[in-house]
Amino acid sequence: MAAPPPDKDELEGTEAPFVSHLIELRDRLIRALLAVGIVFGALMLWPGAGALYDLLAQPLTAHLPQGATMIATSVITPFLVPLKITLMAAFLLALPYVLYQVWAFVAPGLYSHEKRMVLPLVVSSTILFLVGVAFVYFVVIPGLAGFIQSVAPESITAAPDVEEYFGFVLTLFLVFGIAFEVPIAVVVLVRIGAVSVEQLVKARGYVIVGTFVVAAIVTPPDVISQLALAIPMCLLYEAGIIVARGIERRAQADSAREGKGA
Repeated sequence: MAAPPPDKDELEGTEAPFVSHLIELRDRLIRALLAVGIVFGALMLWPGAGALYDLLAQPLTAHLPQGATMIATSVITPFLVPLKITLMAAFLLALPYVLYQVWAFVAPGLYSHEKRMVLPLVVSSTILFLVGVAFVYFVVIPGLAGFIQSVAPESITAAPDVEEYFGFVLTLFLVFGIAFEVPIAVVVLVRIGAVSVEQLVKARGYVIVGTFVVAAIVTPPDVISQLALAIPMCLLYEAGIIVARGIERRAQADSAREGKGA
């Protein structure tokens, strides 16, 4: 009796696709980093790291007492902090291209109707992230700085450290930028069928409570920044539900139209 043929290796043929995916991921990471590097070089030439630092510090320095300035407690800080700020600005300006590289890497594994979502998601994700950053710059930092100066004793002279201020602002930029992506997350979850609009509506109360808890954890321990994060997140959650409901209705109408055509 002949021996049965050996079992075929289940992983046979998977090495090449895996390696090709890694190569593509590497190429797209390099493109994203090159884009950030090119923008960084351009910003160093104009307007310069010093001008970008002054721009970032303006919401705070505008509320400092007359004659008060920010300080640097390290010898190298006056050089490093403007450099970090320039790098942050370069990333924000190159963000649309970086997000495009992310979506382009994911797109081959999506269905055709999901691929049509790539461009709108890239554009809307970029806009919402930048809106979150702008909200911090124009609303949160001035409001927080004005509140602190209004309650601070007159015997205390404010002289914030530039490195601590940069870390504080960068944290707020990231937190608010990501938080403003809530509508995108809601729409994507509904679009892929993970949840329904009715489920999102029913979970509204839990989401509101969770939003305030998250805001209390990720923001500085002051009421202004916590409310400034929690309230927009709740409103953006509602906006996501409205957009998702419209998408759901359109999908149902398309399905009904296709059924009649059949």
